[in-house]
Amino acid sequence: MRRYETMFVGRIEELRKLTQQLNRKNKAAILIYGKRRVGKSTLIAEAAKSFDGKVISYMCAQSTLEGNLTLMSRSISIVLGIPEIRFQNLKDIFDYLGSQSESFLFVIDEYQYLKQAGKKNEIDSYMQIIIDMLPSNVKLIICGSYITIMKELMEEDNPLFGRFTEIIHMEGFDYYDASLLYPNVEMRRKFENYAIFGGSPYVLSTIDSEISLKENIIKLLLPETSVLRTYIENVILKEIQKAYDIRIFQLIGNGSKKYSDLISGLASGNNGLLDKQLKNLINMEAIEKMAPINKPNDKKKQFYIISDNLMRFYFTYIFGNDTVIKMLGEEVYYETYIQKNIDEFVQRRFEGIVVQYFKRKVRSREIKGVLNIGSYWYDNSKEKRNGQFDVVLQRANEHIIYECKFFNRQMTMQECEAEEQQVKNIGELGNVRLGFVNLSGFEFDNNRFDLIDGGRLLLP
Repeated sequence: MRRYETMFVGRIEELRKLTQQLNRKNKAAILIYGKRRVGKSTLIAEAAKSFDGKVISYMCAQSTLEGNLTLMSRSISIVLGIPEIRFQNLKDIFDYLGSQSESFLFVIDEYQYLKQAGKKNEIDSYMQIIIDMLPSNVKLIICGSYITIMKELMEEDNPLFGRFTEIIHMEGFDYYDASLLYPNVEMRRKFENYAIFGGSPYVLSTIDSEISLKENIIKLLLPETSVLRTYIENVILKEIQKAYDIRIFQLIGNGSKKYSDLISGLASGNNGLLDKQLKNLINMEAIEKMAPINKPNDKKKQFYIISDNLMRFYFTYIFGNDTVIKMLGEEVYYETYIQKNIDEFVQRRFEGIVVQYFKRKVRSREIKGVLNIGSYWYDNSKEKRNGQFDVVLQRANEHIIYECKFFNRQMTMQECEAEEQQVKNIGELGNVRLGFVNLSGFEFDNNRFDLIDGGRLLLP
């Protein structure tokens, strides 16, 4: 059995920024934040390879300030190889390190626990003084995974506002960087892995590349004590369930839900509570609010999605189904409730993958002149219906529409021409070009359409 080995891939820009900070002659105080298991510690370890000095890494505990100081003091003594020193406050620690002849990289991980050990902004005020007086031989990294708490450090009324020399927001891998973790699996499986398991390096490292997708789902997600189900329910959901109605996620599930759908599903009425919860969940990066690029402010067209693919899968197929899974058994449950529409689930995620592909191309300047990328809401007056294109590139004088298919077979010219006629019937788009993205490619090759297959999506 072979899982995808943990290795350092991607993160090119983040690594460049962090390495530059660790090797600068001037003061360096860096803030790194992102969801749990997104690769923050791995990034720091990789950048620290270029640091000429000792690395002190302290993981904050859910304890008092005094308890954390005791543990922090112990960590410092171990790294320095000296008898244990008991520092009385945070400033004493940095004064002591500043008095030494060697250089230090001091990493305070899961800072939110240290912050919560004091009154509002108390610990942040201590850290402000420390950063303002940071010794020249000490580089400081503050790192945390509670998004909302870490974002507070960047707010104008926080003592640490403007104190950091670099801020790095760590997000999950996109489909391309995720694929680098399993270079030897076949192409379709690379997209399926990302569509179901998402972009967390930790999650992807649990997948066994020598067994089928079905076997991985049955093993990692369906049993009550399985690795990823335990991770979701005891780590990811733990933070959410403290303050938010978990039914929001259940309602969104595999679909994209409008605000009115959520109001109706929760039977809560428009009392402002849902608005507040949605705003906070967006701030936590748990959900996203989306809108067509041609109607960004039309509330009737806005909708919500779950940000992480793994969480979408969990709330689509697993949440609330414990009794049925136990009664049928994991394999029968998969065959009864998941197998029949898992291709549709992956197809929906594939459209998001195509958006990521074009974002990469625009950022690298391989595609120029693009003003926006996203979905497009249209009204077909001839057929008296409306609908939505999922992937559209907007330029100043044209729209480029891409139809996305996750077929196991090649698309035909007839299929593409039928789609072309649908676009012509709309009429409101102005100057339009049409392209197609299909996993398995096309039976034809011409200059009428931009044709993209799965292999092209995986090119650097």
